[in-house]
Amino acid sequence: MLKDKSAVITGSTSGIGLAYAHALADVGVNIMINGFGDADAIEAERQKLEAKGVKAVYSAADMTKPDEIAGMIADAQSKLGGCDILINNAGIQFVSPVEDFPDAKWDAIIAINLSSAFHTIKHAVPLMRKAGWGRIINTASAHALVASPDKVAYVAAKHGIAGITKVVALEVAQDNITVNAICPGYVLTPLVEKQIPDTAKARGITEEQVKHDVLLAAQPTKQFVTVEQVAALAVFLCQDAAASITGAILPIDGGWTAE
Repeated sequence: MLKDKSAVITGSTSGIGLAYAHALADVGVNIMINGFGDADAIEAERQKLEAKGVKAVYSAADMTKPDEIAGMIADAQSKLGGCDILINNAGIQFVSPVEDFPDAKWDAIIAINLSSAFHTIKHAVPLMRKAGWGRIINTASAHALVASPDKVAYVAAKHGIAGITKVVALEVAQDNITVNAICPGYVLTPLVEKQIPDTAKARGITEEQVKHDVLLAAQPTKQFVTVEQVAALAVFLCQDAAASITGAILPIDGGWTAE
């Protein structure tokens, strides 16, 4: 039932976002990827998606700029025939005690991790209502449910994503549109991997110790969540079997938020 649907996935040139793109392309969904990175590498990924037999296009829209976000959704309509599935995945991170947290970093994280989802949803919902079907999936985090020190902007943004998810789910509940948030625990993405050397240096421990004793300290399984597991949950949420799941904040976190 997903074949020939169209998906816009923000922050999808690597990591979880790219896994979403490949998992949806595998079931016949046309894809618009978005994000920053090396132009040749992005084009190579776009071609890999098209090799699965779907349309795949790239949008360079900056998630801090509402007008570019509006243009991205309009492009999905013109190039892919719509925006049936919207996955808000764009995100950045910065770690610092609150009293030292740079104002510019706060503004950037709130803009990219939170406000961009508002802008994409605002423009996608009318298209979904017109089509009579839609799926909105917001990548939140275990940090939408619990907090960690030194991540004031990220945790605030992810708690905000949970709120947006619930509100919009109520607004579109009778329009055959579902809105859910996936809350991964630690996934070994480029965003997480960049934190490991700095953390090891700051704490005077090895990178392996950072992975096991710091990053996975809160995950009872002591295993990273994989991008494929997160993507598989997203594909399920797009199916008819998940039509009654809406407004849900769904952990996939190795038991982190069970404690």
